[in-house]
Amino acid sequence: MKKLVLLTTIFLIFVSMMAAETVLEYWIWDPDLKDRTLGMIEKFETENPDIKVNLTVMEPSDYWTKLRLMAMTKRLPDVFNLSSGYIEEWSSKGFLLPLDQYIEDSLDQDSFYMNLFEAEKQLANSDSYYAVPFALVTTVMFFNKDMFDAAGLEYPNSQWRWEDFLEAAKKLTIDKDDDGKIDQWGFWLYGRYAHIESWVFRNDGYLIDRETMRFAPDENAVDTLEFLTDLVTEYNVAPEPKEMAGVRQQDVFPRQIAAMWVDGSWNIDNNRIIAGDSFNWGIAEVPMGPAGKTDSAYGWPDFVAISKTTKAPDAAWKFAKFAGGEGLTLDMYMPGKIPSYKSLAESEAFYSSDEQPEEMKLLLDIAAKEMKSSFTMSWGEWRGYGAAEGSGLNSILDSILNGDMTFKEGLEKMDRSINKILGKIYD
Repeated sequence: MKKLVLLTTIFLIFVSMMAAETVLEYWIWDPDLKDRTLGMIEKFETENPDIKVNLTVMEPSDYWTKLRLMAMTKRLPDVFNLSSGYIEEWSSKGFLLPLDQYIEDSLDQDSFYMNLFEAEKQLANSDSYYAVPFALVTTVMFFNKDMFDAAGLEYPNSQWRWEDFLEAAKKLTIDKDDDGKIDQWGFWLYGRYAHIESWVFRNDGYLIDRETMRFAPDENAVDTLEFLTDLVTEYNVAPEPKEMAGVRQQDVFPRQIAAMWVDGSWNIDNNRIIAGDSFNWGIAEVPMGPAGKTDSAYGWPDFVAISKTTKAPDAAWKFAKFAGGEGLTLDMYMPGKIPSYKSLAESEAFYSSDEQPEEMKLLLDIAAKEMKSSFTMSWGEWRGYGAAEGSGLNSILDSILNGDMTFKEGLEKMDRSINKILGKIYD
């Protein structure tokens, strides 16, 4: 009898413990991080034995389709990774749990780059927080040190303005065999957003009017677009995009076709893989325009978000905060992505390496600046990104650079086509 009572007691305790355990579902889009994310979850569960986290990992091509379906049927996972391009749409549709009170009450704000939380508000077009930033993607100017050395030029620095850049680009554009064809371009440019918007924001301009949510480039933005056009059509320091047909845009710089190139900091990894040690290269800030401000930059975070329909918001917040900060390790970031958790980003392991570029610490200076971007709902469509590639802003800019239309004609077409898209969304 005593044995039966003991077994019953043990069983009841076990059932009670199981009933007290909170189970969270967590989704991410990067299969390469599965094992390391499982390690992070194991550490969290050890510190929080009353919470269990189930991980689902998908390929990026499947992730958004399945996640959107889950959102529409109110079956979102409790916690999931979210990109800047979706935070406005998902918060406005009520898919995301507002985090203002959690952030005010229980976030160690000194441990994070809080400017990324402020950038989130702009991205969400809201006064509320809806996610925890875990990584920052920004843009830099890549430059070929060997080419600069051969031309007797000083390397770019954070004080560079357009005129400094243009002077160097002219000297770095070379017809090496005097056959009338350029063999080495000073710069590489095409219509992709990271190539273009970096310059716009470094001239304190904007493409999207946040009051009207329309494409309405201000004077600084128009000046920037015209300057970039002139690099190809007037100064001849960058090739027409069509001249690079058949060459992946991310290969132009590593293959030493151009001396300078502006694109996402994630291409640090790409350059290391393709270029290896075949030449010396570095990174610098994107040169500022005449109206530029030193305390702003172009960039966007990746986030950990919580579903509005989660049945365990407190546990979900505890995990989201962990998964966006102290639970992460540097090996969970590809080179060029900046952790939003300061102790990771500012550790010597982040910026000290035997690999190029030696200017990795520059990314920390950029990360501390005010972050701006042009994300809106349906951003991929009007930009001409992903499934919309070959259309939108990218395509129009390439047509201008290729000489298929004038700058004025291009601006007029941008206004018509982009605002037709935005008008459907925001009216």
